[in-house]
Amino acid sequence: MVRIAIIVGSTRPNRNGRAVADWVHEHARERGDAEFDLVDLAEQGLPLLDEPLPPSLGQYTKDHTKAWSATVARYDGYVFVTPEYNHSVPAALKNAVDFLYAEWNNKSIGFVSYGGAGGTRAVEAWRLVAAELQMADVRAQVFLPFSSDFGPDFAFAPTPGATRALQPLFDQVVAWAGALKSLRA
Repeated sequence: MVRIAIIVGSTRPNRNGRAVADWVHEHARERGDAEFDLVDLAEQGLPLLDEPLPPSLGQYTKDHTKAWSATVARYDGYVFVTPEYNHSVPAALKNAVDFLYAEWNNKSIGFVSYGGAGGTRAVEAWRLVAAELQMADVRAQVFLPFSSDFGPDFAFAPTPGATRALQPLFDQVVAWAGALKSLRA
């Protein structure tokens, strides 16, 4: 059975990311074709990238990098729950991704995004990063605009349409994670 990590891409106080990721995880656990875990960047304790060598060499010197490497390596695919900050990706998630290289290779990735425009611009930037990391980004995406999936106080309140959009995302991430296993062997 493939293992998929749902990664909470925001670390800021009062973030919406954890509520969104908990919702994604709740629906993912209903499936029987993959194992889904929640990985919260706020719990990883990663500083700004501080490794002396490029991550493509895989020669990590810091304990936090080694721990992060072990966490990421155990999964076959990922769902990034990503906010959009200033028309792009959140710094905490980009920093966490940049710590590693081979651990991301030949794995599937899907996106659940949120923000003023549903986080779509962040996902477009993520697709470029995923390509460089040799990841297979899936077409299905769940985007959550503040205007429809959050209340006036920015409390997360997903629409039925957003909830329905999760299943095609899971289908594609799981299928590609399985298909890419032979490349990772």
